[in-house]
Amino acid sequence: MAKVNRARSTSPPDGGWGWMIVAGCFLVTICTRAVTRCISIFFVDFQTYFSQDYAQTAWIHSIVDCVTMLCGLGFALCYSPAIAMVGKYFSRRKALAYGISMSGSGIGIFILAPVVQLLIEQFSWRGALLILGGFVLNLCVCGALMRPITLKDDQTTSEQNHVCRTETQGFQRASPSSTWTKEWVQTCLCGSLQQEYNFLLMSDFIVLAISVLFMAYGCSPLFVYMVPYALSIGVSHQQAAFLMSILGVIDIIGNITFGWLTDRRCLKNYQYICYLFAIGMDGLCYLCLPMLQSLPLLVPFACTFGYFDGAYVTLIPVVTAEIVGTTSLSSALGVVYFLHAVPYLVSPPIAGWLVDTTGSYTAAFLLCGFSMIFSSVLLGFARLVKKMRKTQLQFLAKESDPKLQLWTNGSVAYSVARELDQKDGESVAIAMLGSNPA
Repeated sequence: MAKVNRARSTSPPDGGWGWMIVAGCFLVTICTRAVTRCISIFFVDFQTYFSQDYAQTAWIHSIVDCVTMLCGLGFALCYSPAIAMVGKYFSRRKALAYGISMSGSGIGIFILAPVVQLLIEQFSWRGALLILGGFVLNLCVCGALMRPITLKDDQTTSEQNHVCRTETQGFQRASPSSTWTKEWVQTCLCGSLQQEYNFLLMSDFIVLAISVLFMAYGCSPLFVYMVPYALSIGVSHQQAAFLMSILGVIDIIGNITFGWLTDRRCLKNYQYICYLFAIGMDGLCYLCLPMLQSLPLLVPFACTFGYFDGAYVTLIPVVTAEIVGTTSLSSALGVVYFLHAVPYLVSPPIAGWLVDTTGSYTAAFLLCGFSMIFSSVLLGFARLVKKMRKTQLQFLAKESDPKLQLWTNGSVAYSVARELDQKDGESVAIAMLGSNPA
């Protein structure tokens, strides 16, 4: 195989081949997330053909989503690396780049929803799945666009790992059975892993991880039960597919416009808050859904939910990068999307069980809504506590020593009082020399 030329750059180029990476990620999201969400259109056909209840039929969709987020199998081999590559190529325009990339999911739903319904009517659900499988083969084209890039931080980490491997191999050749050599190898390996995954011990990332669990639980069931719910209140099959198309196209608008807005100077420092707001709004939409019993009422719901769904999906990589940095972004995103797996697996069957038990969708939708609202409130409360502690530390530092200035970087504080004292001493010494030229 031909050797891949690895582009080298000291910082993300924010353009150039990066836009081809965005285009590739855009196609990846169409072939993965859009196709997965269109399985909702097959729901009634699956339920009828296999003669199963809501809870049993929901496992089809939940297993697809779970495997994508949990393993290195199937769509996961394309989805997570494509998203991480966008983060490598963009810094200043990161939110906009992610907005365009993630909009593939909305565009895919907008186009595929009516097409899939037409394919089911013409070729049955089996033929429709075969045609979708052929479409998904375009992921091979997307992979050809992904050109590796080495940033300054990555190059430093790579050189440190290379030195570690070289020293380890030298010790193993000199004394392969030595206890000291084995301990050195273990220490080196542990150091590399700790450097790669040290973000797992950060309190901010732990809070983000917990909130992601609740957010993922709430967002998944709608794309499974949107069509069945619409059919249950008297909406036709074509109109139900039209609702999915609306959801998709507004999702695109949310991806791009919210990414562009949060890249503006006035909102650049409030991307975290915008992320919380978007999740909370989707939760409120869920709470209103049981009261919407006609197509004219479901259309505004699809617009609102679709917009904020696209908004917070765009900001997930941005918020993650803000917490862990660019160097660990790929690993951190892998963990974040991994955390989606269990909620994606259990939430549609739980919602289906609630529908089977209660005979309505109200309990299922309310549980999803409160779950997303709790996710937003949890992150907001954690950020508020962190800000209060930072303010308290600064106040205590000023009270204890007027010369003490507190510089913060995450949870670490640095004191520069000693440097100020040294500068004062140097000023006194210069003044004395000036007054005594002899």
